[in-house]
Amino acid sequence: MERYRFGVGEYKYFAAPLPPLVGALRVQLYRRLAPVANRWAEMLDADERYPGDLAAYLARCAAHGQCRPTPLLLHYTTGGYNCLHQDLYGALAFPLQLTCVLSEAGTDYTGGELLLVEQRPRAQSRGEVITLARGEAVIFPTRFRPVGGARGYYRATMRHGVSRLHSGERLSLGIIFHDAA
Repeated sequence: MERYRFGVGEYKYFAAPLPPLVGALRVQLYRRLAPVANRWAEMLDADERYPGDLAAYLARCAAHGQCRPTPLLLHYTTGGYNCLHQDLYGALAFPLQLTCVLSEAGTDYTGGELLLVEQRPRAQSRGEVITLARGEAVIFPTRFRPVGGARGYYRATMRHGVSRLHSGERLSLGIIFHDAA
């Protein structure tokens, strides 16, 4: 991560075929999240609609040259962190993603909270700090989310990262539903 100035830590993408558990999670979660993604698209008057199954969506990704799987493992040690960013890997980006912490906060590591920052038009950014117990997961926006305003819904840009680890080691699984170019 340091080499690209993304933070301090390691990340490794899974190659195809994905490990069975990761692949099954990705398929089952996508099926539940596609209706949410479609509601968001409607709210934002976006043309994009998401098919009900992951295979159909990944075929769209492949048609845009996005063929590399994006689920990954992230590893941080004391002093490690992940800069605020968005996981965009080509023309297509599914609007939701998931992270699951595989280490125990307070036992395996301290610090290392998930950071979500919302940039609102003509306003200051708003941050949220989320501490997850081992095995807990959070689903969050990949790029933006719909927010109700005086004239309907607008896009609030979202970025995410991980705060600096004060001690120990933190391992997490990231499941991103679009493939990379």
